[in-house]
Amino acid sequence: MTEIAIGYVGVVISFIGQDGNDLTGVDFKHGNIVGKGSKGVWLEPLGPGKYPINKYIMKVELVPTTNLVLNWASARSEAHNLDKNLSTITVRSKDGFPFNLDVAQIIHVPTTEAPKVIARFGNMVNLVSQVLEPTIGNYFRNSAQDSDVIAFLSTRKERQESAKEHIRKVLDEYNVNAVDTLIGDIVPPESLMKTLTDRKIAEEQKVTYNTQKQAQETRQGMEKETAIADMQKDIVKAQQSVEIAERTASATVKKSEGDAAGVKLAVGAEAEATKMRAHAEAEATKARAQADSEAIKLRASAEAEQIALTGSAEAGKILAVGKSTAEAYELAVKALGGENFTRYKITEELSKGNVKLIPDVLIGGNGNSGGSAMDGLLGLRLMELMDPEKRKDLLTVTEVVEIKPKKE
Repeated sequence: MTEIAIGYVGVVISFIGQDGNDLTGVDFKHGNIVGKGSKGVWLEPLGPGKYPINKYIMKVELVPTTNLVLNWASARSEAHNLDKNLSTITVRSKDGFPFNLDVAQIIHVPTTEAPKVIARFGNMVNLVSQVLEPTIGNYFRNSAQDSDVIAFLSTRKERQESAKEHIRKVLDEYNVNAVDTLIGDIVPPESLMKTLTDRKIAEEQKVTYNTQKQAQETRQGMEKETAIADMQKDIVKAQQSVEIAERTASATVKKSEGDAAGVKLAVGAEAEATKMRAHAEAEATKARAQADSEAIKLRASAEAEQIALTGSAEAGKILAVGKSTAEAYELAVKALGGENFTRYKITEELSKGNVKLIPDVLIGGNGNSGGSAMDGLLGLRLMELMDPEKRKDLLTVTEVVEIKPKKE
């Protein structure tokens, strides 16, 4: 009896019987699938159970119908042993670093598709070695060459989704369903791993420092608030003092404004009074000036009239005197004669001026009698010696008279 466990189906391959018709159609070109009892791969697989199978004329290939996990990892293998020959995938990045990559692929073979898988590959081991191993290995090697190691590590999720979609399309052509593709452990080079580790440690230290900084700031804030709360009483008193001072200052300012307004009014009133007084004083001065002007005008008019009258009287007097004097001169001229009147007036005028007409020394010039001119000069010299102060006066009245003898 051939036992087929739960989770498997048995695809029967018969070596005897009539050649049956191919039931796969023209699209399937990987072998004939025939009906039950015919020679070839039977279309209907056997379900879980025990069946009397003559192993000399028939063969039953077990195909798992549950989700099948295949590991590309050197230290891991599943119970079905289909992945015992699979190992960790070694890839090379764009920047030339080789690194190892663990991958797990989950597949599912539908019961109705199991005969086609066996007809195509012969067994499940061939499916893994001929399709899954090269497809998955080449995909990740090509994907790794598009980026550097760090970028590959940082974009692991996106690359996993991309691998799942790509492998699903490939396995659909082989009548196998790709359930999921999982990227396992990524082992970068040790030197690069150290760089990444140091970077991560630095980032974590930065986060730690930021957290400690925030804690310190929080503590400082708490201490500040505590200090403020402790000082609240003093702050309230200070605020009240400030308010009192402000109100006092405001009252002082208002009082000053009131005093200033009073002073302004008083100054205005005083200015107005001063203005009125000045106006009155100006009017009085103007009136006084007009009165003085009138008085001066009247005095000037009276003085002018007086001068005019005095002048007229003086002119009349002078005219009368001149007229009488002229009449007297006219009469004198008639009485004395013109020449005699002239001599008389000259003599009169000379007498008024105290002019000395008779000389003190008379010097004659005939040399016969009465002395010579030299005698006269000697006499003058003697007088000068006796009274030097009268020298000039004597000179002015000295007359040299030349007396000539009368002719008979």
